[in-house]
Amino acid sequence: MRFPGKRKTKHYFPVADGGRLSFDTDFSRKENIYIVGIDQLLVDIEVEVSDEFLEKFGLIKGESSVLDNDIVESIYQELLGDDRIVGEYAGGAIGNTLHNYSILADDKSVALGTICKNIHVGDYAFKYICTTSSKVDFSHLEPKSGKMARAMCFLTPDKERTFGIGKGIMNELTPEFIPTDIVAGASALLVSTYLLRDENSPIFAATIKALTIAKANDVPVILSLGTSSLVSEKREFFLGIIEEFVSILAMNDQEAKALFNEEDPLLAGEKSLDYVDMTLLTVGKRGLYICAFVEKELARQTKDMIHTKSLAEYNEYEYSRAMVKDRCDNPIKIYTHINPYMGGPGEIKNTNGAGDAALAAVLHDIAANCYHREVLPNSPKHKDQFLTYSSIHQVCKYANRVSYEVLKQNSPRLYHGLPVKEQSLEESYWEN
Repeated sequence: MRFPGKRKTKHYFPVADGGRLSFDTDFSRKENIYIVGIDQLLVDIEVEVSDEFLEKFGLIKGESSVLDNDIVESIYQELLGDDRIVGEYAGGAIGNTLHNYSILADDKSVALGTICKNIHVGDYAFKYICTTSSKVDFSHLEPKSGKMARAMCFLTPDKERTFGIGKGIMNELTPEFIPTDIVAGASALLVSTYLLRDENSPIFAATIKALTIAKANDVPVILSLGTSSLVSEKREFFLGIIEEFVSILAMNDQEAKALFNEEDPLLAGEKSLDYVDMTLLTVGKRGLYICAFVEKELARQTKDMIHTKSLAEYNEYEYSRAMVKDRCDNPIKIYTHINPYMGGPGEIKNTNGAGDAALAAVLHDIAANCYHREVLPNSPKHKDQFLTYSSIHQVCKYANRVSYEVLKQNSPRLYHGLPVKEQSLEESYWEN
């Protein structure tokens, strides 16, 4: 697995206490390491509109709404005629994350969902496949008759994004197309609240089946919260799902407020740890937080300045690696925070996909930990069952850097991996 920046070999493959590693160890071999994501496969169509346009169609700014397919088509044709379409991209929160993960890791991920049975050159399904990393495995998608889903992403002058979704076939994934062996062998299963919006849809049953398989095989489940209005609407239901199945939460401050009734993001992160083992919490222009657990005896104190916000000295143990709470004899909560990389882009073209990009970086570190454990199971790095390869402080930096890459462009997906070494990046940023 690759990492950005300077990564010394002694850190990734440290010398064991009892002597050097065997010369027979093949570090270049590819273990069967991958992540799986279930998604409502769709195409993002980004358009520039006014606040009045949103009011005209009853859209709530910053939220995601499901619209009738005919309404989506009429909106599309109107904006196409006015030349207000910025671009059309392969999209979906989980699809974006899988693509970005495969770009960062240069390795396999598996997408589960539905796609058009008949694909023609130039149609939406064709564009989706062509603009997704070749490392994303589509061989387990369920073919369906009908149109591919479209997400109209309305960009208002304040750069806020609002979605209107034309469903198409996106909710028609059936439980029969959830491959048990693929889910059971994954490093992580990635799902979103959107999949659980409609309890009568086939994709709801398919998602529950995948969650059950993951739980039975100790596969970490990552849940992306999606949108605050949906979380508010089904708050108790989602808390039940999280408590039963979820290991890692990914959310922004508005979604955290809706789920935990807590305005302060750090306190919301603390509350999330009553349900999960780890949380990625993005807070827009204020950067992002990672909250997790570690065994008290394995906690590592930070070498940076200790900060106090709503929690006193919250980052004291940010140099620790995340662990599953149930595998700790004496678990303690750990936190870290980082401001936007280099202050954020000079001009933010679009916030769409920034959180998905940050999550892809977290998944890369989790998968890298699985890879290293497969190659060197006796390494001191694996004397206990850690969830991440790096400290939460380092993972936070990585997620922040990847998020920046998306914020400075129009597309919600990475075009390429990060540079191995960047002139604009101080050496100490990665080494600390």
